[in-house]
This record gives sequence, structure tokens and C-alpha cells, in this order.
Amino acid sequence: MADLHGHTAVVTGASSGIGLQFCHRLAERGCNLVMISNEADALQSAADNLSDRYGVTARSFCLDLTLPDVATQVEQYLEANAPDADIMINNAGIFSFQPLTEMTPGRTDCFIDLHVRAVTDLSRLMTLRWRQRGCRGWLLNMSSMSCWMPMPGLSMYAATKAYIRVLTRSLHYEMRDYGISVCVACPGGIATDLFGLPPKLQRLAVRIGALDTPEAFTRKALRRLFAGRRQYINGLLNRISIVAVGLTPTPLRMLVKHRLLDRGITR
Repeated sequence: MADLHGHTAVVTGASSGIGLQFCHRLAERGCNLVMISNEADALQSAADNLSDRYGVTARSFCLDLTLPDVATQVEQYLEANAPDADIMINNAGIFSFQPLTEMTPGRTDCFIDLHVRAVTDLSRLMTLRWRQRGCRGWLLNMSSMSCWMPMPGLSMYAATKAYIRVLTRSLHYEMRDYGISVCVACPGGIATDLFGLPPKLQRLAVRIGALDTPEAFTRKALRRLFAGRRQYINGLLNRISIVAVGLTPTPLRMLVKHRLLDRGITR
């Protein structure tokens, strides 16, 4: 899959961050794009830039993925504009370091709508299209290292990302006989603005290997997807930390709560 001319990828959360980097990695290999985000101006600007830079067709589709009928809207858009789309990357997501009891009902609904319902509905939509048409397809869903981390303040984020991982791992086996590749990416630290880390600290963390750059991560994640892998965790340190987090004693988890969560709540 070094040459993606003739292929079309649908990428959610495509206006910035990791989603936009996925678009760059695909477009530089000749892949056309359907870019989805709820940031209309940034999305159109990114689509125009990718089209000019790589000579591909990059379409912008402004859509709020927390709406209840996103799969229907995406299906209608694809039928009209890119019926042969054969790559799907469910990347859109949100993050909040906050206790469940401090979240508003609207915020918890947003996690469920975006990480659970939208990912489920779009995964089903695309794999069913490919299976019914008897064609190959490649689906990449973005989970997180947090799916192994039942830590205070991460309840909604970690739980919904764990759902994405389990759903995608199961779907990998369900679609295997049809020649459809399904992979889940569980990144550890990535140098983006999602977690609120200042740019100077991001650069330092990349230099010492604590964080991956979005460019490097997306390139490696796509390589695993097209190789037919079922899961990708970036970095040996991250794979080791899965075991370490599982062994974290309760006093240490409570220390995180008292030093970070409780202090933030009382400010």
C-alpha cells in the first residue's frame, strides 16, 4: 500500500491534530480524502491546502459527530461524492480530566455520543458497505493507552476508549474472512494540544522519547493498518506501562486524586 492513488479515505476529526496528520500521510501517497470535522473554516482551509500540496481531491464535510444520525448523513454524502471510499479512520475525540460527579450530563453524553455511538455507527456503516460490495476495505479506530487506566479523573475518557478497543478487536475477527482489515490504535503520549501540555514541554518530551510526534505516530499506525494488524501501541515504554498501571496500588491512585484532581476542583 505504498501507492494509494485510486483510493479514498474518510477521516474524522480531520481539521487539526492527529486527524490532520493522518490526512497528510494519506495524501502524500496519492489518496483522495473526505475530511470530517465540526470546525468549518479550519476544515475547508486544511482541505484546500492538501489538494494544492499533493494534487489529490480533498473534500471537506462539516458535521457534528455527536448528532444522532451521523451514519445516515455520512452515507448520503459518500453516495453523492465518494461512493468508492475504501479507507475509514475514526479519529475524532475529546478529553477531560475531571471526576464523573463534576461533569454535566451534557458532557458525559458528548463522550458517549462521540466515542461510542459515532464510532460504532460509522464502523458498521463502512464495513457493511465493503462486505456487501465484495471489496477490500481498511478501518482504523483510535483508542488510547488510557483504556487500560482506571485512574481518578479519567473515568469517562478511559471507559469510552476501552469500548473502542474491545469493539474494534472483535470487529477485526468478524471482518477477516471478507478481506477487510480492522485495526485499533492505542497511542500513549502524542505531542498535540489535546491534553493541554504547553508546546515547550511537548518539544522536550519528544526529545527525550516520552512523547511521539503526530507525524511519526500516524505513519506507523497506517503501516500497521495496511499490514493487517489488529492493534497498534506505539513505543516499548507504552507497552511496558500497561503492566505497570495495572499493578498501581490504591494509595498511589489516591495520591493522584488528592494532588491533581482535588486541588483542581477546589481552585
